[in-house]
Amino acid sequence: MKDDPHRRHPLRDSKQDRAEAVQVPDTPQTRSPAYALAFADPDFLCRDELRPVRLQLELLKPQLMLDEQGIESTIVMFGGARIPAPANKDNARTKTLADLSQYYEEARKFAKLMTETGESHENVIVTGGGPGVMEAGNRGAIDAGGKSIGLNIVLPHEQAPNEYVTPELCFNFHYFAIRKMHFLMRAKAVTVFPGGFGTLDETFEALTLIQTGRMERVPFLLFGRAFWESIINWDALADAGTISADDLELFKFVETAEEAIEALENWEGAGEKRGAIPGR
Repeated sequence: MKDDPHRRHPLRDSKQDRAEAVQVPDTPQTRSPAYALAFADPDFLCRDELRPVRLQLELLKPQLMLDEQGIESTIVMFGGARIPAPANKDNARTKTLADLSQYYEEARKFAKLMTETGESHENVIVTGGGPGVMEAGNRGAIDAGGKSIGLNIVLPHEQAPNEYVTPELCFNFHYFAIRKMHFLMRAKAVTVFPGGFGTLDETFEALTLIQTGRMERVPFLLFGRAFWESIINWDALADAGTISADDLELFKFVETAEEAIEALENWEGAGEKRGAIPGR
């Protein structure tokens, strides 16, 4: 019972009981679902009434494992799953996606530069763990010989995690809300590349948290001014009064990885909490 380094008590190990419970005689009683250990019973854990427990587990598992890996802070990279690598742009669904392939390369370069200049436990790249811009971010980290985090989610059409995520930092989620919490809980900066509904959802939730004071003000960079201004009329929001003119200062536009690094190092804003990335 002392083999588990995380044990903090002398009581019998639950893993031992789980292993021994499957070795009992095969009887009608032991085959009954009622007999299964509650924590080792997937059908029980998936009941609707257990949703609060599943939410807690989904929050705790990545939290504990990231703590065990010593991850203290992250650089968030949001972006579209459909944006191809430049080598694959000829197979893109649309000309616009082909043109946006430049941001795959910028995402890869940005992640590489951040990983090269950071510490192994600070400013670690975190993506959604999928293809497109997410793949580029994880790929850039591995280009620099570093590790990166992937926060995947189960979707009907989703594929396996991209091959560049550090295996011990590759997580899978059922709840979007908990996944988005983990994106931001350690964030020292947020970078957003062109993308679709998912990217927009993540972008506006993070901006809302900062705007309302529910999250500290951190550097917030949008790659590709032309893309962002073509799909969102930011000034119209301010002119209408639905946001404040000052809210337009919560983020900056950048085009290249080098420009993003410079923006992070010289970040200015209202309040002391909007300083440069710690450790740089």
